[in-house]
Amino acid sequence: MSDPLSEAFAALADPTRRDLVARLTGGDATVGQLAAPYQVSVQAISKHLKVLEHAGLVSRDTKGHRSPVHLEAEVFDLMTKWIERYRRRAEARYQRLDAVLAEMNDDEEAGYRPPREERT
Repeated sequence: MSDPLSEAFAALADPTRRDLVARLTGGDATVGQLAAPYQVSVQAISKHLKVLEHAGLVSRDTKGHRSPVHLEAEVFDLMTKWIERYRRRAEARYQRLDAVLAEMNDDEEAGYRPPREERT
């Protein structure tokens, strides 16, 4: 994958990585601190962090277990903008559907019955 948005969503497809990101919202942490709650090796968590780092979701000043892992907000801003654009489109479709349904309901309440050939 070459575009940042695809890499970010792919990185967050894994539940462990999503949990790591959620934990980093509380502040920076070392690899050892991040690995502590899991029953996997520090190396396994480090691999997850490398995927997140490659996607631009986290950064580290230096490589190693004692260097703090930092959450990068910029990629989340990109993801949020993308999601929001499609949320607005979906919301507009639902509003149009609501208007059509309300019109149909008004017609029904007014006693309108479509001609026989329209009733199927």
